[in-house]
Amino acid sequence: MTRHTVLRPLAAIALCGALVTGLQGCIGLAVGTAVVGTLAASDRRTLGAQTEDKTITVKGEARVASLVGGAGHVNVTSYNRKVLLTGEVRDEQMKAAVEREVSAIEGVQAVVNELAAMPSSSFAARSNDTLITSKVTASFVDSKEIFANSFKVVTERGTVYLMGRVTQREGNIATDIARGIGGVQKVVKVFDYITEEELRQMTTVPQKRTSGSSDAEAAPRSPS
Repeated sequence: MTRHTVLRPLAAIALCGALVTGLQGCIGLAVGTAVVGTLAASDRRTLGAQTEDKTITVKGEARVASLVGGAGHVNVTSYNRKVLLTGEVRDEQMKAAVEREVSAIEGVQAVVNELAAMPSSSFAARSNDTLITSKVTASFVDSKEIFANSFKVVTERGTVYLMGRVTQREGNIATDIARGIGGVQKVVKVFDYITEEELRQMTTVPQKRTSGSSDAEAAPRSPS
């Protein structure tokens, strides 16, 4: 008897998100007898901002590696041209030097420096941080109140940093979810806030004009 593997809805959403990066969602994905509808507002950054973030991250990592060398462990995360620095460096002077170097990169609008002057974290600690990030992200996917792909999650020494273009309401919901994950020591918000009206505009799909309509019919007539 042939066995058929049926993907669960969450797994299908994750697969769709991985294959269609940058698109506004996956439409009409059939999963067994279930149908996963549109995953709206997957990334609220403009395409230009997404491209710049990738460039900033690559340049930042290269400059930091040259500056810090083996005297620290630094993560560079850019979201909507805001750069988050996490990890460990030798001393406060190096922490300030890393911030200056990253701030000088073209396109960077702000730097949030969360570097700690202390010995580099262990491989086990970093592995645990990766696990926490995965758990937080999975919990966002499970939530019906927020769009998981609108958030960027970074974890360092048990502290979870949340980035994204979100409303105050979404940010508070995401923060509460992250705080409930085992192993999370603290949650730090690094959001770019938008209004509920801006969110509605992002997620509203314009209605198509009927085939019989025309510009002349749609526009008000000029007085004769």
